[in-house]
Amino acid sequence: MNACIHSPPAAGSRRRFLQTIALGGGAVLLSTLPSGGTKAGQAGVLLLTCMDYRLTNEVVAYMDGRGLRDNYDHVVLAGASLGALTDRYPEWGKTFRDHVGIAIALHHIHKVMIIDHRDCGAYRVFLGEAAVKDVATETASHTLYLHKLRDALKADHPELEVELGIMALDGKVETLS
Repeated sequence: MNACIHSPPAAGSRRRFLQTIALGGGAVLLSTLPSGGTKAGQAGVLLLTCMDYRLTNEVVAYMDGRGLRDNYDHVVLAGASLGALTDRYPEWGKTFRDHVGIAIALHHIHKVMIIDHRDCGAYRVFLGEAAVKDVATETASHTLYLHKLRDALKADHPELEVELGIMALDGKVETLS
């Protein structure tokens, strides 16, 4: 197995770094370093989001606003919940499940947050325009895959909390039950 070590990206090269990871065909686990009241080696949450560069800052701001700064691991897959479930790239789902297991073992997470987003290109590519033709249909498509992934996670790890959301392009998150 080849290992690749990346230095932190220079200012302005975050997109290039994420493109490099995407071209490599894998997901990336971005782990924030614990500080403050968090015990070393622990993160409370594993977050799954889409790779969309338009929402990078909004995702960080949302997590900071939830009081989770330096207390979550971050997995990025095109399509977020859909990416973890797509038959087109089954290794993505395996990678995500492996990351959850590692996050439990190493960082003792107790919750997985999955945040899909509006106007997701991966939904168009994997499911077609009909799946996102209007807001109601788009919401139904996201809800279906978010619930499927939640159910799969709960089957494998019943002790985990799973929180679901859909982020608008302005960074606001609609929480789903």
